[in-house]
Amino acid sequence: MIGTIIGDIAGSNYEFDNTSDYNFRMFGNESDFTDDTICTIAVADAILNSVDYQKSMRRWCRKYPHPKGEYGSYFLNWVMRPDPYPYNSFGNGSAMRVSPVAWLFDSEEKVRISAEKSAEITHNHPEGIKGAIAIAVAIFRMRTAKDKSSVIFENVAKEFYGDDIFSNLPPKGFFDVTCQGCVPLALYIASIASDFEDAIRLAVAYGGDSDTVGAIVGSLAEAQYPVSDDMKRIALSYLPQEMQEIYNQFEAKRQCKIL
Repeated sequence: MIGTIIGDIAGSNYEFDNTSDYNFRMFGNESDFTDDTICTIAVADAILNSVDYQKSMRRWCRKYPHPKGEYGSYFLNWVMRPDPYPYNSFGNGSAMRVSPVAWLFDSEEKVRISAEKSAEITHNHPEGIKGAIAIAVAIFRMRTAKDKSSVIFENVAKEFYGDDIFSNLPPKGFFDVTCQGCVPLALYIASIASDFEDAIRLAVAYGGDSDTVGAIVGSLAEAQYPVSDDMKRIALSYLPQEMQEIYNQFEAKRQCKIL
């Protein structure tokens, strides 16, 4: 989950002003959390406190109605309308918010079921659901593996998207907000990264929807590589206290692995 938050904040300055500089400034004065972090916190809160995914998502997003970069128009309409219903989205939002599912459940079957439930409240298109499940499964398999090989990410990409998917990725700088574009790209970047920070830098420097690609890649890389305490501390300092409390609750539960 902290990988998602770090990737989101690191990419927040570059979503609409892409950089190709690998050595970009990761945490700047204008950096901030976006809807990616808010929605991830909402998913974690739902699991930790036995709240319906829809209720938790709408509550958190209504608390923070104007994050950096704003929400997508369809999603914001879903958040604010009195009678919310899924809108057949296959956007990358279902994949960027799913990481807590992969850490808080201890079987792949439960992870798959819960990833689908977290997605279908808004992203009930088959590609939206598939994207969430693919990322959750990749994180789960990596975090539970004895040999944390990047082949795990490659195999998940092939399983969900086909053998040649890494040959058909969005070009650098192309603003693709779909699951079918961003999820294979994130799996590819995570598979070639040499450590956690390298993963974040590769993701943001790729361009496109940089905060969300950074968030998804960060969620994957966290399962394979250690995250420095300094990076955790700096990223969490951007979050309001109530988000930090959910993160701390998540960490305590994750360590127990009792769900």
